Amino acid sequence: MTTASEETQERALQVVDRLAAAYPDSKCSLDFDSPFQLLIATILAAQCTDARVNLVTPALFARFPTPAAFAVAPLTDIEEAIRSTGFYRNKAHHIQAACQMILTDFNGEVPHTMAELLQLPGVARKTANVVMSNGFGQVEGVVVDTHVGRISRRLGLTASEDPVRVEQDLMALLPQSEWRDYNHRLIDHGRAVCKAPRPRCGTCMMTDICPSYDPNSA
Repeated sequence: MTTASEETQERALQVVDRLAAAYPDSKCSLDFDSPFQLLIATILAAQCTDARVNLVTPALFARFPTPAAFAVAPLTDIEEAIRSTGFYRNKAHHIQAACQMILTDFNGEVPHTMAELLQLPGVARKTANVVMSNGFGQVEGVVVDTHVGRISRRLGLTASEDPVRVEQDLMALLPQSEWRDYNHRLIDHGRAVCKAPRPRCGTCMMTDICPSYDPNSA
């Protein structure tokens, strides 16, 4: 008889396989040409859709193409350029302060390590993980956004509401080679099927292994 942890581990591996089959081409949905652009886009994506961020960033990066450009710009100019992403005053402050630190502490380059990225204003572990894995190809953790947290709980892979604990639980369950793709594929699954607040269980390929399966949910 298997223990609960063994059952959860087996479920996690099945989830990985089924996501890979359903969403083989999943990738980061933010548009970017450099780790610097990805950093800024990820800060903007907080409590905002990636689609909206992608509408804003072409003009934003044309106007402010470098950390130096953001660092010396009037803060009100940055605020106005990103207003439609929401919480624009806080985001503008964080972006400018992060760019100033990139110039003074990191020779004008986005830092390449988790510890250094976490020093930047407005950068918590989620943002740092996005930049590390998608900008630099260095996967040190699992990006836990609202989709990943919600669906991982529904699948019984974590019971926590705390993103840091959710990430720890997922890192313990998933092969490291799957950490980046798990995030991308679960986001696609969340947008297409496992929606909040009402999932479309009737069209889901996880029904036989999902503890939250509701046969009455179309």
